[in-house]
Amino acid sequence: MKDIAKRFTQNPLLRPADLKAGIEGMEIVCLLNPGVFQFDGKIWLLLRVAERPKQVEGKISFPVYNNKGVIEVLNFDKNDPDLDVSDPRIISYKKKDYLTTLSYLRLVCSDDGIRFYEPDGYLPVFGKDELETFGIEDCRVATMTDGYTLSFTEVSEFGVGVGLIRTKDWKNFDRKGMIFPPHNKDCAIFEEKINNKYYALHRPSSPELGGNFIWLAESPDLIHWGKHKCIATSRSGMWDSVRVGAGAAPIRTKEGWLEIYHGANKENRYCLGALLLDINDPSKVLARSTEPVMEPIVPYEQTGFFGNVIFTNGHYVKGDDIFLYYGASDEVICGARLSISEILSTLI
Repeated sequence: MKDIAKRFTQNPLLRPADLKAGIEGMEIVCLLNPGVFQFDGKIWLLLRVAERPKQVEGKISFPVYNNKGVIEVLNFDKNDPDLDVSDPRIISYKKKDYLTTLSYLRLVCSDDGIRFYEPDGYLPVFGKDELETFGIEDCRVATMTDGYTLSFTEVSEFGVGVGLIRTKDWKNFDRKGMIFPPHNKDCAIFEEKINNKYYALHRPSSPELGGNFIWLAESPDLIHWGKHKCIATSRSGMWDSVRVGAGAAPIRTKEGWLEIYHGANKENRYCLGALLLDINDPSKVLARSTEPVMEPIVPYEQTGFFGNVIFTNGHYVKGDDIFLYYGASDEVICGARLSISEILSTLI
């Protein structure tokens, strides 16, 4: 099966140079996969913005929040034998890991879903406590009858977990803290209750036993989660052979809940596929993509900060169309349109 996504001809929609750094003395290195929602008659993206200090020849510099909640820049000599910079995303110094950038969340909006701008009066969302000292990342937005629910990745020296924020107006934020402890990420919350319970997809990880799989959990209140069940694993020899993770909130269709998920192989090539879950019991997987519905095939998806990556955690739906926004090569923001009926026809 070939890639069935219809990419926006205006891609990339946003590049790092399109925005000014939000942290004094920093530069934007990457714009990454945004949460997506509709509000005030517009299409909004909640971008993950990754910044770092402007680099000096012979040095490696990167920011962290210190124990006072203030951004501090750490500097190392590139020739230091204890420094490992083989991965552009992670620095290891004396076997302690740091991120090369500090991420936070930033709002942009659009009247047409193509041309985005920063509106006045809407502030960025920064990391706040000791569980977010390396920043916050990859926010999914679930639009519910009583407001918006944000699930995102909290990163610190203690590990990677899932945080929760609720808002109604995007100016006042109710932080609920960490809902899934390390190591966990890729949390997508269903936008409506099923049998009077909230449901979420999430991805716990184990480096020794198990793998990077998609799990399902249920909750009475969005805070306390239980009855965890693994519903999708990586598949040896296939496009999603090493890791899989949820995209945005599942989409209700006549056939069941449709989830667009990402998968990666051992070469770290990230593609998108789909899961179909039972409408009344989402722990039951009815069908799954054997081949990607979208893969990195154009230049801006193949080269960048970390190439051969398509990663989404945001979309909106209009009729049969999914308007999907995604990060390409961990650097730029792009858009594509997919057909729900066409995706369903490819599932086995």
